[in-house]
Amino acid sequence: MTMQVGVAGAGLIGRAWAIVFARAGLPVALYDVDRDALSNALGAIRQSLEDLQRAGLVEAVEPIMARIRTEASLAEAMVGVAYVQECGPEDCPLKQQLYAELEAVVSAETILASSTSGIAASRFTSQLKHPERCLVAHPVNPPYLIPLVEVVPTPATADAAVERTLQLMESVGQAPILVRKELAGFVLNRLQGALLNEALRLYRDGYVSAEDLDKTVRHGLGLRWAFMGPFETIDLNAPDGVVDYARRYGPLYRDVDRERGSDDPWASDTLTALDRERRDRLPSEAIAERQEWRDRRLMALSAHLRAQADG
Repeated sequence: MTMQVGVAGAGLIGRAWAIVFARAGLPVALYDVDRDALSNALGAIRQSLEDLQRAGLVEAVEPIMARIRTEASLAEAMVGVAYVQECGPEDCPLKQQLYAELEAVVSAETILASSTSGIAASRFTSQLKHPERCLVAHPVNPPYLIPLVEVVPTPATADAAVERTLQLMESVGQAPILVRKELAGFVLNRLQGALLNEALRLYRDGYVSAEDLDKTVRHGLGLRWAFMGPFETIDLNAPDGVVDYARRYGPLYRDVDRERGSDDPWASDTLTALDRERRDRLPSEAIAERQEWRDRRLMALSAHLRAQADG
């Protein structure tokens, strides 16, 4: 019998997760307390699938659409589901309420996974009767184009629930990692935050323009990081690997790290100046069009990486 999946939340992330699961052949029940979000969900999903089809990333739209249904009743949406992907607001009390409602309508074995970007699941699941089946499965937006998923158990999460989630993510074409202990921001956002904090300081202190900072990542770091991570990068950047690299460049990185203060780089005047520079380059009314351009580029990259893997 094919595993059934429930998605709680029909916003941007919930719709994207529905595509991930249905694309892999699983039936999906999509629920949202907001009737407008629910009524608009299938049209938005169809549009995304048509874009994926044009990019050669799915063969046909209709078979995927046929696996997705919307439900205005949480109880009806969750009948028979073995896994729930929660995609509610980043609000701990709201999540506590939603998880209590979910626990009342699913079996004790159903895994309850949150898409939260940085809230430890123990903060909204510890009050449940069965917190051992709860964890985080944090995607990168949009997950049908960017496959990384951070699987983050709570101290109460059973090993079996972790393993089942990792296996599910692998089976639907995602690239899961296991974050072994809860921490704020998990791994991806902590890495992204470190880069953003330094980028803002360099911009604020007048070392580089916003565009040249973006060019540094776009035409430098980002090209390698599209297919290998920072540890493999440094391992390949010295004749004898990572220890040799550390011997050559470690003192520089240590000295640079000491220069960084504990000041807040997210000050309003810095962000105002950055926004002004960005709006000169990209007016507000053009942001949506540029987002579509970004997604088309991601589709092309996904198609290229898939071809390389198949080859």
